[in-house]
Amino acid sequence: MTGGMLVSGAIAALFASALPAQQSPSAITDPPPDKIVIEVATVNGSGCPAGTAAVAVSQDNTAFTVTYSDYLAQVGGGAPATAFRKNCQLNLIVHVPQGFTYAIASADYRGFASLQPGASGTEKASYYFQGSPSTAFRSHTFEGPYDDNWQATDQTDWAQLVWAPCGVQRNFNINTELRVNAGTSDPAQTNFMTMDSTDGDISTIYHMAWKECPGR
Repeated sequence: MTGGMLVSGAIAALFASALPAQQSPSAITDPPPDKIVIEVATVNGSGCPAGTAAVAVSQDNTAFTVTYSDYLAQVGGGAPATAFRKNCQLNLIVHVPQGFTYAIASADYRGFASLQPGASGTEKASYYFQGSPSTAFRSHTFEGPYDDNWQATDQTDWAQLVWAPCGVQRNFNINTELRVNAGTSDPAQTNFMTMDSTDGDISTIYHMAWKECPGR
């Protein structure tokens, strides 16, 4: 995937930057019916080489999905020394209808892990608006023995959602990471964790919330 890719639909930004009091959005509303455009400014990282990540949005403007096809962290069994950690950063430009703002209510991550006894795997994510001094972090760890699909959810209470500033264009950044720790497992055995699958795709889904800005 290259910079400048446009995706029609809706997106959200999240738990990252405080909103000035005079710009606080009004009551929770339904998703705006107008067309919303997501421009993928950049996609970088060892977990998402060029052409291996894609962004799509739901028709009802309530969620968007990031799909990976080469997101794999592994350790042991002859794996490269640097392969224990993989990451991906998405920098997204969000164009929403005038008078609306957005937040991420939750994010669902999925993949597969094969971890020997004594090993562990961790999925991490962080979210922030460009120029914001604060970043929200979430982390989920899976302990071996484990040989199955995994799922993790980052969720924020409605009262604690942080909304994108009204009337200001701020890029939204999503950073994800997979890390595998061999621990006390047999070094001859491979431990791995993916955010992809044997058929090529595993989706990470971000669920959105919408509000109307003041004065709309």
